Amino acid sequence: MAIFYHGRHSRPKLTTAIISVVAVIVAFMTWMTVSPANASGSYGGSALNWAEANATGHWYQWGGTGPNYDCSGLVYKAFLHEGITLPRTTYGMLGSWHLVRTYSPQRGDLAFFGSGHVEFVTIWHHTTFGAHDSGTRVGWIGYNPAWGWAPTAFYRVR
Repeated sequence: MAIFYHGRHSRPKLTTAIISVVAVIVAFMTWMTVSPANASGSYGGSALNWAEANATGHWYQWGGTGPNYDCSGLVYKAFLHEGITLPRTTYGMLGSWHLVRTYSPQRGDLAFFGSGHVEFVTIWHHTTFGAHDSGTRVGWIGYNPAWGWAPTAFYRVR
């Protein structure tokens, strides 16, 4: 990066200060940037991709971790494929150091419905992906606070 000054007086102190500030900004941006393999800063997108490809249409089964799943079993298994071992139960997941609360959920984040149910956040507004309840198949489901069914908290897995 070259800085040119017109006239016969140069300002080396100003040039040094500008270069220092730019270096600090570049260093900070490099530190804040996540790797391309993990662009959102979480593993949720890849875990959700795995779940959608491998579990869609399978039956809900309480305690199931495959081939049929309950809500936390599906999340557990999907993240296991990403090399992350979460606790097996929803309640245990809420206490995991892997989870960071987020107020701007993205695809692959986790939507908790109280402490007893968890699903993946999708890209569609008010839609989650997961194992919902006995007698249903794993898949996408809409929610609406007006129905009395909506996430109470969102978390990102790191």
